[in-house]
Amino acid sequence: MNAIAELNEQADRSLLIVEDDKPFLERLSRAMETRGFAVTSCDTVSDGLAQIGKAAPAFAVVDLRLGDGNGLDVVSALKKKRPDARAIVLTGYGNIATAVTAVKMGAIDYLSKPADADDVVAALLSTSAEKSELPTNPMSADRVRWEHIQRIYEMCNRNVSETARRLNMHRRTLQRILAKRAPR
Repeated sequence: MNAIAELNEQADRSLLIVEDDKPFLERLSRAMETRGFAVTSCDTVSDGLAQIGKAAPAFAVVDLRLGDGNGLDVVSALKKKRPDARAIVLTGYGNIATAVTAVKMGAIDYLSKPADADDVVAALLSTSAEKSELPTNPMSADRVRWEHIQRIYEMCNRNVSETARRLNMHRRTLQRILAKRAPR
């Protein structure tokens, strides 16, 4: 309820949601509208960029992997058009490398799916003074390896061949690793 009180103090409550999972998009849109946001929803990067071109919203919730591209392009365009906008990135493929990249491009937070509407509102309205809690379970060795591969992959601008050369592994092996979900 405190987050809703903070939202009521906001003059601009416009929210852009860019998500390609239609049922999740509809549920999140309805939930955010009931919490006081003026929601515009899109399911592609190109639609999201078009909406930002028309009128840049104060808030954005963007999926990382979309059918026609990378959601970070939407975050970057939003921050260029409206530097004070608060954007968060949602993804089912969470890793440290993309989280760091998202924050560097202007996102204020990075949430793993499934995230409920209360988590999204809390992330959108959080202040930088608040500290997140330490994780209760440290990463496994497999997860650390996955994170390292993802970090190098992002540093190589998502170029599989260059990443494979830098990691000294076969390109097809790297493609199989990248196609799988992150280990726990």
